[in-house]
Amino acid sequence: MKENSAHFAIKRIYDPPGDGDGFRVLVDRLWPRGVSKERARLDLWLKEVAPSGPLRTEFAHMQERFEDFRSAYEAELAENPAVETLRRIGTDHARVTLLFGARDVETNHARVLLEFLQRGGR
Repeated sequence: MKENSAHFAIKRIYDPPGDGDGFRVLVDRLWPRGVSKERARLDLWLKEVAPSGPLRTEFAHMQERFEDFRSAYEAELAENPAVETLRRIGTDHARVTLLFGARDVETNHARVLLEFLQRGGR
């Protein structure tokens, strides 16, 4: 098996697709409002890697809850088989862009997922 050599990145799905995005994966559980499938230019919608419904509801994108959310989501990711799907994609593609719909580009689940993948799942 090849070593995971992908460069993972995150990007809002509302931003225009770019030539440098590589393999584009939507990592939201819900389809983002106002985005057509054509405009999204997805290679994969991997909703299974998104936070669970109860966790997402509890976080509610409130900054003061982010650190607790991060810990709980990382615990979910550690047990989530969809993470292995992303790792396999990373072995086949030099660049993988994780797409998300949240407005806040710093405190969101895609950032937690990116950092989790960069740490090798730790």
